[in-house]
Amino acid sequence: MTASSAVRRVDLSGWIKPLGWAALVANCVLVVTGGAVRLTSSGLGCPTWPRCTDRSLTPHGELNIHSAIEFGNRLLTYPLVIIAILTFVAAWQSGRRDLRNVALLAALGIPAQAVVGGISVLTDLNPWVVSLHLVCSMGIIGLTVLFLWRAYEHSSTSVARGPVVVLAWANFAVAWLVLYAGTVVTGAGPHAGDADSPRNGLDPLQMSQVHADLVCLFIGLTVGLLIAAYALKAPAATRRAAWILLAVECSQAGIGWVQYFTDLPIVLVMFHMLGAALISAAVTWVLLRIRHSG
Repeated sequence: MTASSAVRRVDLSGWIKPLGWAALVANCVLVVTGGAVRLTSSGLGCPTWPRCTDRSLTPHGELNIHSAIEFGNRLLTYPLVIIAILTFVAAWQSGRRDLRNVALLAALGIPAQAVVGGISVLTDLNPWVVSLHLVCSMGIIGLTVLFLWRAYEHSSTSVARGPVVVLAWANFAVAWLVLYAGTVVTGAGPHAGDADSPRNGLDPLQMSQVHADLVCLFIGLTVGLLIAAYALKAPAATRRAAWILLAVECSQAGIGWVQYFTDLPIVLVMFHMLGAALISAAVTWVLLRIRHSG
């Protein structure tokens, strides 16, 4: 048996769910490690891209703590690519086009994100480019949740309509406004990723207020979804998903409030970034549950 035929005989279709979870966890970890790069002022630890230095792909010979942190974060791209390829192969072998399409989109998001990260380095951590880098991660996380939804709920093909679905879409849209506003607040704040990196020039206090207002709207919409779910006797799984989202929102809001009034300690900011990843996952799951609860 040749090596190529042996590879073709490996059936990964039974690993769809574990691979989906691996992709979700890995991308959440990337958000946290990316935050560590910025919060330790290691964003230019590798001052160029795609190489780490002008002479080498690695920081060999010029290794310090900042270059080690930045290069370590870059290395995470490789396990992400491996997981994405295996997930796509598993989806292909399953014969399900819906899984294959989502797996392909999520896989393409990884090199796109790497390019955005490279541009952020080449522009000396321009805050608007850096914010797009995080948004890419949030989008990939949402796609992995969609993949898991279809892996677990493939028999649910009906799509609900009505005011509650509109409310769920509004909740989803506001969630993304909250996430993006958070990146703008970061771009106005002190954690630039490098001591010499520019800020976006906006007033941190004003942007924090806008962010907080959107968070209040987001929580209010989620409470409205919960009330509607109980009033319409939605399935227990739908109500549970909304409760989980509300819990994540309140925890995230609490961390954000404390970090603001304690001058943005690094540990709290990292938890806040993890919370952003969980928000992206939870709000996507809630939208899917409500759209397919009919």
